[in-house]
Amino acid sequence: MKKLKGYIFSRNFIDERIPQHIQNTILRDYCRNNNYEFFLSVVEYSMQNSFLMLESLVHQLNNYDGILAYSLFQLPEKESERKKIIKKIVNNKKEIHFALENKILKNINDYEDINNIWLIKKTLIKNKEFYEDEKTKKFFKFTT
Repeated sequence: MKKLKGYIFSRNFIDERIPQHIQNTILRDYCRNNNYEFFLSVVEYSMQNSFLMLESLVHQLNNYDGILAYSLFQLPEKESERKKIIKKIVNNKKEIHFALENKILKNINDYEDINNIWLIKKTLIKNKEFYEDEKTKKFFKFTT
């Protein structure tokens, strides 16, 4: 049975704020449903753009098979920083799982899928006003 160490946030990420106990519940359910052993989560500092706990966790993965994050959007927003962390994980033959998106990154080739999801989300956020405009909704018949 693979051992996964949890990683959650105490701050907003990509316009979302999920209470820590909910994040941990999702992580426990993910492990139970996928036959993984769950180890208590580390919580990232609340300071914006802080990834000190994630970086520390990456260096302390000897006793685990990987990291289980609540969401891939808890990775650094800056692509170069995100890729640097991912490379450290896969170079050490470890995995990172994302419970909310039900994705597993096992090697650097999996990074492209994760990065594409990031780019789509950033594009949607950047164009949020367009999608929320009443004329746009009427034209495309968007529902909220």
